[in-house]
Amino acid sequence: MHQFFVTGEQEGRDFITITGQDAHHIKHVLRMKPGEVVRVSGECGSYTCSVLELGEDFVQLDILGEANETELSGRIYLFQAIPKGARMESIIEKAVELGVYEIIPVAMKYCVVRLDEKKAKEKVRRWQAIAESAAKQSKRSRIPKVHSVMPFLDAADYAMECKRRIVPYENEQGMEGAGKALLDIQKGDSVSVMIGPEGGFAPEELEAVRSRMQVISLGRRILRTDTAAFTAMSLIMMRFEELENGSIF
Repeated sequence: MHQFFVTGEQEGRDFITITGQDAHHIKHVLRMKPGEVVRVSGECGSYTCSVLELGEDFVQLDILGEANETELSGRIYLFQAIPKGARMESIIEKAVELGVYEIIPVAMKYCVVRLDEKKAKEKVRRWQAIAESAAKQSKRSRIPKVHSVMPFLDAADYAMECKRRIVPYENEQGMEGAGKALLDIQKGDSVSVMIGPEGGFAPEELEAVRSRMQVISLGRRILRTDTAAFTAMSLIMMRFEELENGSIF
């Protein structure tokens, strides 16, 4: 079942109207026919719909009923140091699949990649498109926002708005802190996760957050920045799922 997103003006009481690129995609790429079923998410909720009419520049859908909720019971904010190569694209794709609420690219001292203002804007547009594609593929009920690139201290201040704040750090010892950080998370919480770059956190960056956030270990092995992001996201996602649906163990 294909997933589409709409704005409030496209949502009616009994019908939803798809326009623009999505309408073209339904008609000319997917070649859908009346009666075929799709999932649609908008400002008023998520629905299972059937194709009713294929117009010149629109597709009208009949609302069959509410669709199952796919969002987590809390909000995860991923603060990701900008990595080299295409890793940021992979991180965004997987983070969206794992339920991230917002993604904040962060410029840190030891980041290999340095983006000027023009390149940063181009990257963010590309990253937001990847987030939308991943949200459709994973049947999310909303498209996570990818922020503009933030300097580290600005990102740290923004992370402080979350109720729980976690910083995986390769030199932190023991797993007790990680276990406690996960158990502290409760249904409805907002959780920030700060992931460092390939070169690690600068001493002054770690010092700036240690007193305000929970610095934890993800194990005795050194993880790449993308692996650390996937690992932390997976742990927090499973904690929220456990709170919503009960323990899996």
